[in-house]
Amino acid sequence: MTLSLSLCCQVSRGTPCTRGALLGARRRPGGRRESETPLPLPLSLQLVNHRYELGRQPANTKLSSNKTVRRVRVRGGNVKWRALRLDTGNYSWGSEAVTRKTRILDVVYNASNNELVRTQTLVKSAIVQVDATPFKHWYLQHYGVEIGRKKKAPAAAKKEATEVPEGEAAAEEAKKSNHVTRKLEKRQQGRTLDPHIEEQFGAGRLLACISSRPGQCGRADGYILEGKELEFYMKKIQRKKGKGAGAAA
Repeated sequence: MTLSLSLCCQVSRGTPCTRGALLGARRRPGGRRESETPLPLPLSLQLVNHRYELGRQPANTKLSSNKTVRRVRVRGGNVKWRALRLDTGNYSWGSEAVTRKTRILDVVYNASNNELVRTQTLVKSAIVQVDATPFKHWYLQHYGVEIGRKKKAPAAAKKEATEVPEGEAAAEEAKKSNHVTRKLEKRQQGRTLDPHIEEQFGAGRLLACISSRPGQCGRADGYILEGKELEFYMKKIQRKKGKGAGAAA
């Protein structure tokens, strides 16, 4: 009661009094004390919604070739880029320290909601399949090794060798200078390739994780899954496929 009277006196005397001071501002940890008002306040001092507290509709960025990005003006005159439809992004291959722009082919897993997989929604931390072609080209150029090529039967390989003229094969080999050959040989010494990734190269699709926020920056960039993380998500996807097959049966 004493607190209420003192507050009334402060307001009536016209002393400087802020909205926060009237409400006891915040608790020491930082929580608001909006519900602990000691007495009914005038309309001008009541809690109202402020523009800086507003929330906007989710972007729900879809996987589509019709790229659409909207410009959104936000607090302070800053700008956000709201991606509504995307199908490309920059993806990094961490172990090889290389990044390439590539197409997003499919959304295969989302830890938060399976509905986001069904509707092909691109969000941060979604697991997607990306086109492996740009990384294949880089690997061939950097190491001189073509990965993802299906192994042919010995008879077919022998037939191809007989069909290709010897002169053309020799010309292809002669294109590389001694310097380039030595450089490729040196790079071969420390070259290792994860069997799971090599298998994915054969299918032409790599599993990747989106690390950007398409609804905030207008991009769907990320990184290629490797090692323990790749194994974890492969198990999750396989388990999900098994459940789907069981439900269908």
